[in-house]
Amino acid sequence: MDSMYLRRLVSATPVCALIFSTSAAQAQQTSGAITLFNNVRVFDGRGTSLSEPTNVSVRGNLIETISRTPVPVDRSATTTIVDGGGRTLMPGLIDNHWHAMLARTTPAQAFGDVGFNNLMAGDEATDTLMRGFTTVRDVGGPVFGLKRAIDEGIVKGPRIYPSGAMLTVTSGHGDFRQLTDLPRTIGGMLTRMEQLGGAMVVDSPDEVRVRAREQLMQGASQVKLTAGGGVSSPFSPIDVTTFTEAELRAAVEAAENWGTYVVAHAFTPAAIRGAIAAGVKCIEHGFLMDEATAKLIAEKGVWLSMQPLPEDLRLGFPMGSVQRAKADEVWPGIARSYELAKKYKIKTAWGTDVLFSRDLAQQQGAILASLARWYTPAEALVMATSTNAELLALSGKRNPYPGKLGVVEQGALADLLLVEGNPLDNINLIADPANNFKIIMKDGKIYKNTLAK
Repeated sequence: MDSMYLRRLVSATPVCALIFSTSAAQAQQTSGAITLFNNVRVFDGRGTSLSEPTNVSVRGNLIETISRTPVPVDRSATTTIVDGGGRTLMPGLIDNHWHAMLARTTPAQAFGDVGFNNLMAGDEATDTLMRGFTTVRDVGGPVFGLKRAIDEGIVKGPRIYPSGAMLTVTSGHGDFRQLTDLPRTIGGMLTRMEQLGGAMVVDSPDEVRVRAREQLMQGASQVKLTAGGGVSSPFSPIDVTTFTEAELRAAVEAAENWGTYVVAHAFTPAAIRGAIAAGVKCIEHGFLMDEATAKLIAEKGVWLSMQPLPEDLRLGFPMGSVQRAKADEVWPGIARSYELAKKYKIKTAWGTDVLFSRDLAQQQGAILASLARWYTPAEALVMATSTNAELLALSGKRNPYPGKLGVVEQGALADLLLVEGNPLDNINLIADPANNFKIIMKDGKIYKNTLAK
């Protein structure tokens, strides 16, 4: 192929440009600068205790050496030496149910000015990283542009595993159209919600295939659909199952053809069972599941991605609203679901599902710490690091960041936090990242260092 033609093709094709630039950046980082953390106690993301005083070196974007003995390094201008002072070095945190474009915006703003929303989401992405969350799995929203801006260094933010637009049916969870948008004409004009890529309405297996493939074409690492009713959607009763089995299977087939998986929003036993029967690999929420359904999830080896939703989120819906009534229906099931997940040893991931609230987004670490109601600090932090990373790895070759995440081990990607104190003794340390996270590193680059002051 002519080299001039290839350059023109790459410059005209954002996906290709991103692949080329990301590969070049990764190659450069692998042979790049060195950071040495001396005298740290390591939480490796898997265990239940800290190491003895240890030294950890990072070369480029990878953890190179972990040693009880001194690590020799070239003390050049590209070498940073950190005296850890016995502080805790741990993996960056992972939020597996995040909405980067919707966390801070209001519902009214969500379908408003695109430029404003992207700038606001970029600012929130920087805040997310400064809370110690170096990776998020985005399960619904027009996030591809933000992800690219972060990956190319234009905006500071976490790694993003994007789903793109969530797939929903008419009146399903995620269908935020107004009644004035009805009746829908199949193949007709897209609504504002669909034009922006927030959600796509699909009412047949063929439509599911098209919209799923469109998300994958744009770079989705997994496909998100809503198999049952939801709280925030105005016309989506909680008890309703939405997709037919043929529609669910169409999404699963499209994702599996691309070597990745489908994640399904589902609260009720019927919605969960329908999704599992169609081949869905991960259930989001599951807060109204019964014991038999929990047992089925465990037997099938399906992931359960849950969120200890804060009471403030429920109270944020106005009294008398349909959303508040549905929240009141769902919230009592949260504790029961965690108990069932533990009882049947379900593969459980963690996330927050913050929507439409900057104040709640700022509590991201506190929401993680609230897992102490059911788990030890070590169990909660393992869930938010190495366990969450295992779920991310289900994306196979669609993984936008191949490599080991969520662990401190040789050869892993260097997403690291230096914490004042021991979060395995006091998990509430992660609820105050401004004071307790002294260093935040993502991909081998230090984004925060208050030790240097």
